[in-house]
Amino acid sequence: MKIISTKDNLEVLYEDNHIIIVNKRVGDIVQGDKTGDKPLSDVVKEYLKEKHQKPGAVFLGVVHRLDRPTTGIVLFAKTSKALSRLNESFKNRETQKTYWAVVKNTPIHEQQTLVHYLVRNPKNNTSKAHIKEVPNSKKASLTYTVFKKLKNYAALEIALHTGRHHQIRSQLSQIGSPIKGDLKYGADRSNPDGGIHLHARRLVFLHPVSKDEIRITAATPDEVIWNEISR
Repeated sequence: MKIISTKDNLEVLYEDNHIIIVNKRVGDIVQGDKTGDKPLSDVVKEYLKEKHQKPGAVFLGVVHRLDRPTTGIVLFAKTSKALSRLNESFKNRETQKTYWAVVKNTPIHEQQTLVHYLVRNPKNNTSKAHIKEVPNSKKASLTYTVFKKLKNYAALEIALHTGRHHQIRSQLSQIGSPIKGDLKYGADRSNPDGGIHLHARRLVFLHPVSKDEIRITAATPDEVIWNEISR
């Protein structure tokens, strides 16, 4: 069953006067789209309004996004100053993003840096990974490490070097290791909750105001395979 975040069950990982970081659930959409479902950004605004008893509108800036079926760390800015500084930091790749993924077919190499050229298809909202540069493609790079093997699956830790549309999903699919539950990219069956086994596990960045290093880790969903991996 798909669990969606509300102001009452929101999993806040960190909050100060400038930023708030939450652990996104499978059913959450970070920003509003054509579905009309309430986005996580609105839920966080409701949470802040109630917690801090704020009159009037609450400012909240979306710094980055996660795909709807993905779980894990989402960072929001509570001030316009923090938003502009974080946007610059993410644009300049001054952040470290680490993901966990569960895949059906264990990759041949225990550790590997993958470089592909991604072409986005807006009609079906997918990205295709090509081995060589092709027209309208964008270079995508990540490094994965196999850190746990289960009976039918393997768990990978992924360091992202670029931030392309559906990058991890399309790159792992291209090497024959689609993410569990990811029907769009070659998984043989969906997950019961409609999500995929891709989790934004860690984020390391400089605080936009204090310049201190912030290191955040998000617990994986309470689910059989994730629980086996996290043990």
